[in-house]
Amino acid sequence: MKRFIDYLRSTLRLDPADDDRRAPIRVGLGVAIPSLILLLLGQQEFIIYAVFGAFCGMYGRGEPHQLRLIHQLQAALLLLSGVVIGVMLAMLDTPVWGLITIEAFFAGLGSIIADRARMRPGGPFFGIFALGACASVEPLAPPWVPIGISAAAAAFAIVIGFLGWFRTRAWQPGSRRAITPLRGPHALPMIRHAATYAVAVASAGIIGTLIGLDHAYWAMASAAVPLAAAELPGRIARGVHRVLGTFSGLVLTALILWPNPSSVWLAIPVILLQFPTEYLMMRNYGFALTFFTPMILLMTQLAHPIPRSTLIIDRGVETLLGAAVGIAVVLAVGWLGRRRTAKTTSGLRAGGR
Repeated sequence: MKRFIDYLRSTLRLDPADDDRRAPIRVGLGVAIPSLILLLLGQQEFIIYAVFGAFCGMYGRGEPHQLRLIHQLQAALLLLSGVVIGVMLAMLDTPVWGLITIEAFFAGLGSIIADRARMRPGGPFFGIFALGACASVEPLAPPWVPIGISAAAAAFAIVIGFLGWFRTRAWQPGSRRAITPLRGPHALPMIRHAATYAVAVASAGIIGTLIGLDHAYWAMASAAVPLAAAELPGRIARGVHRVLGTFSGLVLTALILWPNPSSVWLAIPVILLQFPTEYLMMRNYGFALTFFTPMILLMTQLAHPIPRSTLIIDRGVETLLGAAVGIAVVLAVGWLGRRRTAKTTSGLRAGGR
């Protein structure tokens, strides 16, 4: 019982804030201003594309401006790739099995890109999410419109991330972020990590489809969450945070949707919720998801409305499924790793005799 209480305390603990106290403001404004412009233009259904583009502003937190610029450009490439693929899949009305296959492949490839570029937040989660969410939205306009909105929002977020440079104007010619080579001792771990992402995402999508979920992309994205942590305990903790944070976020979503607000009033929380999300993201992932979940659900609801009860129940089921699949894959990979190590050790001992 004591161990459970200690684990619960660690799950609910708020870590100290980092040195970059301006990051929540930068990221929040990067999401809020493009979303507000779309709201004022009466085009709030396109906010989903702006938000996914603006998410590149989350990267490079705490880095010098020059390196942050490079980091956010790398992240924008990954995010916009997810948006473009998702939009095109929606335009082509791709069958669900095709979507699962493409998203699993993208997860594996995105994992290699994120690992090589040492992206933080780690892993291809936001790219996976962007692909699945955009693929689930019925086409609202020619593809260049949502893709252009997403690219413009990404550019705006990158500009905001770089504005502080004008205070110091410090620039180091030739400075660059290190890229991990896909060869030598780094190759096999990165390939295994990518395969783990692909298996987890595909498994969640297949199981979700077989049990009758209409849009299994939430489960596929949730399955990717535990894999971002470096070690097994951290991976399991992220899976638990995903469930607890999403369910508390679903309660907040239900409260927002309770009075059956118009699309204009739905857009306002989307604009505001990124601020607490970013403030808490580095301190407690579960608490951050309490605000991230309604932001994502409401912007999806703006683009593709469904009954409130269906939205809440389906996302809860999909989160449980995805987190369970992700944790199961993590445990399976850990078991296989221990077994492989034991065989190697046994072989060395036998050779020594």
